[in-house]
Amino acid sequence: MGKDGLVIVYTGNGKGKTTAALGMALRAIGYNHKICMIQFIKGSWPYGEMESAKRLKPELEWVVSGKGFVGIIDDKSPREDHEKIAKEAIQISKEKIQSAKYDIVILDEVNYAVNLGLVSIKDVLDLINSKPANLNLVLTGNHAKNEIIEVADLVTEMKEIKHPFKSGIKAKKGIDF
Repeated sequence: MGKDGLVIVYTGNGKGKTTAALGMALRAIGYNHKICMIQFIKGSWPYGEMESAKRLKPELEWVVSGKGFVGIIDDKSPREDHEKIAKEAIQISKEKIQSAKYDIVILDEVNYAVNLGLVSIKDVLDLINSKPANLNLVLTGNHAKNEIIEVADLVTEMKEIKHPFKSGIKAKKGIDF
């Protein structure tokens, strides 16, 4: 890769942000690129992406740092725990971004972590500004801040039009998790 790494943002209230990032990773692995994905929120729940990611080793390194979704469903963790782990994820991200080992680094749900106040917008902007010129940096999660959108090269907003959950249909394995 040349010195043409991009900052890519997948945001919005619709499904598919993490899946889009993983789709990009799958494509890049086809070219023998190295990818690191750091999860800021989803950590404690088992879901299909984690299992399939194991099959993409060693090209895809998956770093689970979150304690799970914050303040919903079965979250019994104190907010301080979520904040501590999110700050650790920022440090891990900084190390991975600067390591020169990867073609793509994905910061999964980092936008949501900023929106929840678990990490600062300054920390995320510092990560973006510190990325090597040839690294592609992907940020996912709803509620992307304008400051992040402004410095990004590519921003895609997933917009929910219709969702089966609103009709009482529960989340499905292989589709939703």
